Amino acid sequence: MEQSGFHISKNGIDGQGLGKAKTVHWNLRPAEIYEMALARGEGEIAGNGPLLVKTGQHTGRSAQDKFIVRDAFTEDCVWWDNNKSMTPAHFDTLLEDMLAHAEGKELLVQDLFGGADPTHRLATRVVTELAWHSLFIQNLLIEPVPEELDVFDPEFVIMNFPSFKADPDRHGSRTETVIAVNFERKMVLIAGTSYAGETKKSVFSMLNFTLPAKRVMPMHCSVNVSKDGDAAVFFGLSGTGKTTLSADPNRILVGDDEHGWSENGVFNFEGGCYAKMINLSAEAEPEIYATTQRFGTVLENVVMDPNTRELDFFDNSLAENSRGAYPLSFIPNASDTGRAGHPSNIIMLTADAFGVLPPISRLTPSQAMYHFLSGYTAKVAGTEKGVTEPEATFSTCFGAPFMPRHPSEYGNLLRDLIAEHSASCWLVNTGWTGGAYGIGNRMPIRETRALLSAALDGSLNAVDFRTDENFGFEVPVSVPGVDGSILNPRDTWADANAYDAQAAKLVAMFVENFAKFIDHVDDNVRAAALAAE
Repeated sequence: MEQSGFHISKNGIDGQGLGKAKTVHWNLRPAEIYEMALARGEGEIAGNGPLLVKTGQHTGRSAQDKFIVRDAFTEDCVWWDNNKSMTPAHFDTLLEDMLAHAEGKELLVQDLFGGADPTHRLATRVVTELAWHSLFIQNLLIEPVPEELDVFDPEFVIMNFPSFKADPDRHGSRTETVIAVNFERKMVLIAGTSYAGETKKSVFSMLNFTLPAKRVMPMHCSVNVSKDGDAAVFFGLSGTGKTTLSADPNRILVGDDEHGWSENGVFNFEGGCYAKMINLSAEAEPEIYATTQRFGTVLENVVMDPNTRELDFFDNSLAENSRGAYPLSFIPNASDTGRAGHPSNIIMLTADAFGVLPPISRLTPSQAMYHFLSGYTAKVAGTEKGVTEPEATFSTCFGAPFMPRHPSEYGNLLRDLIAEHSASCWLVNTGWTGGAYGIGNRMPIRETRALLSAALDGSLNAVDFRTDENFGFEVPVSVPGVDGSILNPRDTWADANAYDAQAAKLVAMFVENFAKFIDHVDDNVRAAALAAE
């Protein structure tokens, strides 16, 4: 076996059963990966230097093709209602066949860390057959320094071989595509898909499983920190403004997607960003746009003019979910450590298209657990004429697809950490006011930022609050510098009775959704839970 690269590990690839590979390239640098990817026809160079690739038929996660090995190790601690199972025998056969598939092939290996906290980081080895996959994960995770590579011993291994096709009968998969997770062996096998996000999410899933046992809270969130060291955590589903609101020029960005909260404070799982590219503009998001104009960024399924090499971010003909992967260092004002102290504020973002929720509300720790387990936002039903009915979305823990354990485990841990460190908790509505979608208007971003700034600097805690009659949380009565008319949503509706009916409808949705958690929470959370009238 031939070996080359920036740093060839002393703990070789034989330990993963891949000793019969033809060639192994270790920890290649971006320029070398570019050369290999171009020579293989895996991608092109767009104007100003990013590597442009296409992922084929899979332009997003294959959620239905992800399986967790069900054995004595996982039987009682995996949330099987939310996760598909695979037998140990099927996993063993899949591994055996993928190792045979790799014989005589040219492979790339990246040795990286998942997690910026040295106490809790996961030494991760990623083996890929596509060169650009190697650059992708190098951008997304945290690179060891040379001294750390000298002693690097992988705890967690991911093998990603898109050219291998799974056999449902032989491997227990659903299709030719499979993401097989073995928590006991700390290994993930990915086959039949070129979408690189599967590798990133595999790291997240492993940390989501391993960290709670160490009383470390894994979170699908963004984090920023003031120059004085006050950290803030932002939870939020797609479309709630998580990325936009956490990108504050007056604060340092710790990370935009996945973090842990340990005894040492909060820390980024990643060393990079995986941002949506569709409809990206230099005017709306200048920092992210700038990453698409430089060497080292990997762009997935972005359309390019073949003659000018100019990118068209508004063309969705390849994918609506076009993405860019780049190191966090490409973003100005980003943290160089990926770490911060214990958060002073927890922000839960929702885009309420029903027009019911106030622009900001203060939560108790038990209420925070309730809303964390609920994971509420709302989607507009559509933009065609006459369609005005919003659709509620509940994704528990603001990231249900990546939660292997029962949500109550994460919720209890979050509540305990909030109480232990006296963090203030806020529910921020970036959705509609003055009526539901189709009637009202989107919450003014200026007012949202003003309220958020007051929450983060602590001044919001000093104003007068009222108790919301529908949801029981506290709502500010007036805030300096903020239009007071939006603070009570009922007052913004032309028809107060219509608001009451809409509020009752939304409360009923919360009650129905939370029914599956009610037996898994304590009396304090039950008391904070909404009740049907």
